[in-house]
Amino acid sequence: GASEEVAPPVQQCFMVPKKEINVVSDMAKWKRSQAYADYMGFILTLNEGVRGKKLTCLCSVGSPVPIEKLVALLNTLDRWIDETPPVDQPSRFGNKAFRTWYAKLDQEAEKLVSAVIPKHLADAAPEVAVYLKESVGNSTRIDYGTGHEAAFAAFLCCLCKIGVLRVDDQMAIVFKVFNRYLEVMRKLQKTYRMEPAGSQGVWGLDDFQFLPFIWGSSQLIDHPSLEPRHFVDEKVVNENHKDFMFLECILFITEMKTGPFAEHSNQLWNISAVPSWSKVNQGLIRMYKAECLEKFPVIQHFKFGSLLPIQPVTS
Repeated sequence: GASEEVAPPVQQCFMVPKKEINVVSDMAKWKRSQAYADYMGFILTLNEGVRGKKLTCLCSVGSPVPIEKLVALLNTLDRWIDETPPVDQPSRFGNKAFRTWYAKLDQEAEKLVSAVIPKHLADAAPEVAVYLKESVGNSTRIDYGTGHEAAFAAFLCCLCKIGVLRVDDQMAIVFKVFNRYLEVMRKLQKTYRMEPAGSQGVWGLDDFQFLPFIWGSSQLIDHPSLEPRHFVDEKVVNENHKDFMFLECILFITEMKTGPFAEHSNQLWNISAVPSWSKVNQGLIRMYKAECLEKFPVIQHFKFGSLLPIQPVTS
Protein backbone atom coordinates (compact mmCIF):
# COMPACT_ATOMS: atom_id res chain seq x y z
CA GLY A 1 0.00 0.00 0.00
CA ALA A 2 1.00 3.61 -0.47
CA SER A 3 1.10 4.14 3.30
CA GLU A 4 3.82 1.55 3.84
CA GLU A 5 7.05 2.86 5.26
CA VAL A 6 10.08 2.67 3.03
CA ALA A 7 13.44 2.39 4.68
CA PRO A 8 15.96 5.13 4.08
CA PRO A 9 19.33 3.65 3.12
CA VAL A 10 21.58 2.84 6.05
CA GLN A 11 24.52 5.18 5.77
CA GLN A 12 27.79 3.31 5.76
CA CYS A 13 30.75 4.95 7.39
CA PHE A 14 34.29 3.73 7.65
CA MET A 15 35.64 6.21 10.14
CA VAL A 16 37.41 5.31 13.33
CA PRO A 17 34.91 5.50 16.19
CA LYS A 18 35.49 7.98 18.99
CA LYS A 19 35.74 6.61 22.49
CA GLU A 20 33.06 8.67 24.22
CA ILE A 21 29.57 7.25 24.24
CA ASN A 22 26.65 9.16 25.67
CA VAL A 23 23.11 8.29 26.64
CA VAL A 24 19.91 10.01 25.60
CA SER A 25 18.58 12.80 27.80
CA ASP A 26 16.35 14.65 25.35
CA MET A 27 13.62 12.73 23.51
CA ALA A 28 13.11 15.37 20.81
CA LYS A 29 16.83 15.39 20.06
CA TRP A 30 16.81 11.57 19.84
CA LYS A 31 13.92 11.52 17.35
CA ARG A 32 15.71 14.04 15.11
CA SER A 33 19.07 12.28 15.38
CA GLN A 34 21.07 10.46 12.74
CA ALA A 35 21.07 7.50 15.17
CA TYR A 36 17.26 7.29 15.17
CA ALA A 37 17.09 7.59 11.37
CA ASP A 38 19.76 4.94 10.84
CA TYR A 39 18.32 2.60 13.46
CA MET A 40 14.77 2.84 12.11
CA GLY A 41 16.05 2.60 8.53
CA PHE A 42 17.88 -0.60 9.47
CA ILE A 43 14.76 -2.12 11.11
CA LEU A 44 12.64 -1.31 8.03
CA THR A 45 15.27 -2.60 5.59
CA LEU A 46 15.31 -5.94 7.41
CA ASN A 47 11.50 -5.88 7.51
CA GLU A 48 11.43 -5.70 3.70
CA GLY A 49 14.19 -8.29 3.34
CA VAL A 50 12.31 -11.06 5.18
CA ARG A 51 8.91 -10.36 3.67
CA GLY A 52 7.17 -13.59 2.68
CA LYS A 53 10.23 -15.73 3.55
CA LYS A 54 10.42 -18.74 5.88
CA LEU A 55 13.05 -19.09 8.63
CA THR A 56 14.01 -22.41 7.09
CA CYS A 57 14.65 -21.05 3.59
CA LEU A 58 18.22 -21.23 2.34
CA CYS A 59 19.29 -17.63 2.22
CA SER A 60 22.18 -16.64 0.01
CA VAL A 61 24.70 -14.68 2.03
CA GLY A 62 26.97 -12.03 0.59
CA SER A 63 29.25 -12.10 3.65
CA PRO A 64 29.03 -15.66 5.06
CA VAL A 65 32.13 -15.42 7.26
CA PRO A 66 30.91 -12.58 9.55
CA ILE A 67 27.48 -14.26 9.80
CA GLU A 68 29.15 -17.51 10.91
CA LYS A 69 31.36 -15.62 13.35
CA LEU A 70 28.35 -13.86 14.89
CA VAL A 71 26.55 -17.18 15.33
CA ALA A 72 29.72 -18.53 16.96
CA LEU A 73 29.79 -15.51 19.31
CA LEU A 74 26.18 -16.23 20.34
CA ASN A 75 27.01 -19.93 20.78
CA THR A 76 29.75 -18.85 23.22
CA LEU A 77 27.23 -16.84 25.26
CA ASP A 78 24.96 -19.89 25.25
CA ARG A 79 27.77 -22.14 26.48
CA TRP A 80 28.52 -19.71 29.33
CA ILE A 81 24.92 -20.14 30.55
CA ASP A 82 25.54 -23.90 30.84
CA GLU A 83 28.76 -23.17 32.72
CA THR A 84 27.00 -20.76 35.13
CA PRO A 85 24.06 -22.61 36.69
CA PRO A 86 21.52 -20.69 38.79
CA VAL A 87 22.32 -20.43 42.51
CA ASP A 88 20.05 -21.33 45.42
CA GLN A 89 18.47 -18.16 46.74
CA PRO A 90 15.31 -17.21 48.62
CA SER A 91 13.71 -15.05 45.90
CA ARG A 92 12.26 -16.82 42.90
CA PHE A 93 13.05 -14.17 40.30
CA GLY A 94 16.31 -12.55 39.31
CA ASN A 95 18.81 -15.31 39.98
CA LYS A 96 22.13 -13.78 41.06
CA ALA A 97 24.13 -16.21 38.92
CA PHE A 98 23.20 -13.90 36.02
CA ARG A 99 25.66 -11.36 37.47
CA THR A 100 28.47 -13.93 37.23
CA TRP A 101 27.47 -14.70 33.64
CA TYR A 102 27.28 -10.99 32.80
CA ALA A 103 30.68 -10.23 34.39
CA LYS A 104 32.23 -12.69 31.96
CA LEU A 105 30.61 -10.94 29.00
CA ASP A 106 31.65 -7.54 30.36
CA GLN A 107 35.24 -8.76 30.50
CA GLU A 108 35.27 -10.57 27.13
CA ALA A 109 32.99 -8.40 24.95
CA GLU A 110 35.74 -6.50 23.12
CA LYS A 111 37.61 -9.72 22.42
CA LEU A 112 34.40 -11.38 21.13
CA VAL A 113 33.71 -8.42 18.82
CA SER A 114 37.33 -8.31 17.63
CA ALA A 115 36.94 -11.90 16.45
CA VAL A 116 34.03 -10.83 14.21
CA ILE A 117 35.54 -7.74 12.59
CA PRO A 118 38.57 -7.62 10.27
CA LYS A 119 41.93 -6.37 11.57
CA HIS A 120 41.81 -3.04 9.71
CA LEU A 121 38.61 -2.14 11.59
CA ALA A 122 39.95 -3.18 15.01
CA ASP A 123 39.57 0.37 16.34
CA ALA A 124 35.80 0.03 16.07
CA ALA A 125 35.66 -2.92 18.51
CA PRO A 126 35.36 -0.92 21.78
CA GLU A 127 32.41 1.11 20.50
CA VAL A 128 30.60 -1.83 18.89
CA ALA A 129 31.18 -3.95 22.03
CA VAL A 130 29.20 -1.44 24.11
CA TYR A 131 26.04 -2.39 22.19
CA LEU A 132 26.70 -6.09 22.67
CA LYS A 133 27.05 -5.65 26.45
CA GLU A 134 23.85 -3.61 26.57
CA SER A 135 21.89 -6.25 24.64
CA VAL A 136 21.62 -9.02 27.23
CA GLY A 137 19.84 -7.35 30.13
CA ASN A 138 20.78 -5.39 33.22
CA SER A 139 23.05 -7.09 35.74
CA THR A 140 22.02 -4.94 38.69
CA ARG A 141 18.28 -5.41 38.29
CA ILE A 142 18.57 -8.81 36.55
CA ASP A 143 15.95 -7.74 34.04
CA TYR A 144 15.59 -7.70 30.27
CA GLY A 145 13.32 -5.78 27.92
CA THR A 146 12.88 -4.11 24.55
CA GLY A 147 15.63 -1.55 25.25
CA HIS A 148 18.13 -4.42 25.51
CA GLU A 149 16.73 -5.95 22.33
CA ALA A 150 17.18 -2.54 20.63
CA ALA A 151 20.84 -2.56 21.69
CA PHE A 152 21.36 -5.84 19.82
CA ALA A 153 19.71 -4.41 16.69
CA ALA A 154 21.98 -1.35 17.10
CA PHE A 155 24.98 -3.71 17.41
CA LEU A 156 24.04 -5.29 14.05
CA CYS A 157 23.37 -1.86 12.53
CA CYS A 158 26.88 -0.72 13.57
CA LEU A 159 28.38 -3.83 11.94
CA CYS A 160 26.59 -2.82 8.72
CA LYS A 161 27.83 0.75 9.02
CA ILE A 162 31.48 -0.26 9.30
CA GLY A 163 31.02 -2.67 6.38
CA VAL A 164 31.35 -5.99 8.22
CA LEU A 165 27.80 -7.00 7.32
CA ARG A 166 26.21 -6.08 4.03
CA VAL A 167 22.71 -4.67 3.91
CA ASP A 168 21.87 -7.28 1.25
CA ASP A 169 22.43 -9.95 3.92
CA GLN A 170 19.04 -9.01 5.42
CA MET A 171 17.67 -12.55 5.55
CA ALA A 172 20.80 -14.00 7.12
CA ILE A 173 20.98 -11.12 9.63
CA VAL A 174 17.42 -11.84 10.81
CA PHE A 175 17.11 -15.60 10.32
CA LYS A 176 20.59 -16.74 11.34
CA VAL A 177 21.96 -14.07 13.70
CA PHE A 178 18.94 -12.38 15.28
CA ASN A 179 17.05 -15.65 15.61
CA ARG A 180 20.04 -17.22 17.39
CA TYR A 181 20.17 -14.16 19.66
CA LEU A 182 16.50 -14.74 20.53
CA GLU A 183 17.20 -18.36 21.44
CA VAL A 184 20.02 -17.31 23.76
CA MET A 185 17.90 -14.54 25.34
CA ARG A 186 15.05 -16.98 25.98
CA LYS A 187 17.51 -19.34 27.66
CA LEU A 188 18.79 -16.44 29.83
CA GLN A 189 15.23 -15.42 30.72
CA LYS A 190 14.32 -18.97 31.72
CA THR A 191 17.57 -19.96 33.44
CA TYR A 192 17.96 -16.84 35.58
CA ARG A 193 14.24 -16.06 35.88
CA MET A 194 14.83 -12.52 34.62
CA GLU A 195 12.31 -9.79 35.36
CA PRO A 196 10.72 -8.01 32.39
CA ALA A 197 12.24 -4.51 32.14
CA GLY A 198 9.69 -1.72 31.88
CA SER A 199 6.95 -4.20 31.08
CA GLN A 200 3.43 -2.89 30.72
CA GLY A 201 2.15 -6.23 31.93
CA VAL A 202 -1.00 -7.39 30.22
CA TRP A 203 -1.14 -4.15 28.17
CA GLY A 204 2.25 -4.65 26.56
CA LEU A 205 2.80 -6.72 23.47
CA ASP A 206 5.23 -9.11 25.17
CA ASP A 207 7.30 -9.07 28.36
CA PHE A 208 10.65 -9.26 26.62
CA GLN A 209 10.71 -8.86 22.82
CA PHE A 210 9.19 -6.72 20.08
CA LEU A 211 11.26 -6.94 16.88
CA PRO A 212 10.51 -10.61 16.11
CA PHE A 213 6.81 -9.71 16.01
CA ILE A 214 7.52 -7.00 13.40
CA TRP A 215 9.81 -9.14 11.23
CA GLY A 216 7.75 -12.24 11.94
CA SER A 217 4.56 -10.59 10.70
CA SER A 218 6.44 -9.49 7.56
CA GLN A 219 7.42 -13.13 6.94
CA LEU A 220 3.72 -14.03 6.92
CA ILE A 221 2.56 -11.33 4.47
CA ASP A 222 0.64 -12.95 1.57
CA HIS A 223 0.85 -16.42 3.12
CA PRO A 224 -1.58 -18.65 1.20
CA SER A 225 -3.31 -20.09 4.26
CA LEU A 226 -2.10 -18.60 7.56
CA GLU A 227 -4.04 -15.52 8.64
CA PRO A 228 -3.60 -13.43 11.79
CA ARG A 229 -6.59 -15.20 13.40
CA HIS A 230 -4.69 -18.50 13.22
CA PHE A 231 -1.83 -17.63 15.59
CA VAL A 232 -4.03 -18.16 18.64
CA ASP A 233 -4.63 -21.75 17.49
CA GLU A 234 -2.27 -24.08 19.34
CA LYS A 235 -2.24 -26.66 16.54
CA VAL A 236 -1.26 -24.06 13.90
CA VAL A 237 1.53 -22.75 16.14
CA ASN A 238 2.90 -26.24 16.84
CA GLU A 239 2.94 -27.13 13.15
CA ASN A 240 4.47 -23.88 11.81
CA HIS A 241 6.64 -22.28 14.50
CA LYS A 242 9.92 -23.51 12.99
CA ASP A 243 9.19 -21.52 9.82
CA PHE A 244 7.92 -18.27 11.33
CA MET A 245 9.45 -16.07 14.02
CA PHE A 246 6.06 -14.69 15.04
CA LEU A 247 4.74 -18.16 15.87
CA GLU A 248 7.97 -19.03 17.69
CA CYS A 249 7.30 -16.02 19.95
CA ILE A 250 3.72 -17.17 20.57
CA LEU A 251 4.98 -20.67 21.45
CA PHE A 252 7.44 -19.21 24.00
CA ILE A 253 4.69 -17.09 25.59
CA THR A 254 2.39 -20.10 25.97
CA GLU A 255 5.24 -22.10 27.52
CA MET A 256 6.00 -19.35 30.04
CA LYS A 257 2.48 -18.22 30.94
CA THR A 258 -0.59 -19.99 32.22
CA GLY A 259 -4.27 -19.21 31.78
CA PRO A 260 -6.31 -18.04 28.78
CA PHE A 261 -4.26 -16.35 26.04
CA ALA A 262 -6.71 -13.43 25.85
CA GLU A 263 -6.00 -12.66 29.52
CA HIS A 264 -2.22 -12.90 29.73
CA SER A 265 -1.54 -11.45 26.24
CA ASN A 266 -4.40 -9.10 25.56
CA GLN A 267 -2.63 -6.96 22.97
CA LEU A 268 -1.67 -9.99 20.88
CA TRP A 269 -5.19 -11.37 21.22
CA ASN A 270 -6.48 -8.08 19.77
CA ILE A 271 -3.96 -8.27 16.91
CA SER A 272 -5.34 -11.69 15.95
CA ALA A 273 -8.51 -9.87 14.84
CA VAL A 274 -6.65 -7.73 12.28
CA PRO A 275 -7.62 -8.91 8.76
CA SER A 276 -4.19 -9.12 7.07
CA TRP A 277 -0.54 -9.59 7.97
CA SER A 278 0.48 -6.42 6.12
CA LYS A 279 -1.92 -4.44 8.35
CA VAL A 280 -0.48 -6.23 11.41
CA ASN A 281 3.05 -5.38 10.22
CA GLN A 282 2.29 -1.68 9.66
CA GLY A 283 0.49 -1.44 13.00
CA LEU A 284 3.38 -3.05 14.86
CA ILE A 285 5.90 -0.63 13.29
CA ARG A 286 3.78 2.31 14.51
CA MET A 287 3.42 0.67 17.93
CA TYR A 288 7.17 0.02 18.16
CA LYS A 289 7.94 3.70 17.59
CA ALA A 290 5.32 4.86 20.08
CA GLU A 291 5.74 2.23 22.80
CA CYS A 292 9.48 1.51 22.60
CA LEU A 293 11.54 4.09 20.73
CA GLU A 294 9.61 7.09 22.01
CA LYS A 295 9.28 6.01 25.64
CA PHE A 296 11.95 7.49 27.88
CA PRO A 297 12.28 4.50 30.28
CA VAL A 298 13.05 2.24 27.30
CA ILE A 299 15.39 4.52 25.42
CA GLN A 300 17.13 6.36 28.29
CA HIS A 301 20.00 3.87 28.23
CA PHE A 302 20.50 3.96 24.43
CA LYS A 303 24.12 4.74 23.66
CA PHE A 304 25.43 7.23 21.09
CA GLY A 305 28.89 7.44 19.62
CA SER A 306 30.43 8.04 16.23
CA LEU A 307 28.59 5.11 14.58
CA LEU A 308 25.13 6.04 15.84
CA PRO A 309 25.48 9.82 16.38
CA ILE A 310 23.07 12.03 18.32
CA GLN A 311 23.62 14.86 15.79
CA PRO A 312 20.52 15.82 13.77
CA VAL A 313 19.93 13.95 10.50
CA THR A 314 22.01 15.31 7.67
CA SER A 315 20.62 13.28 4.76
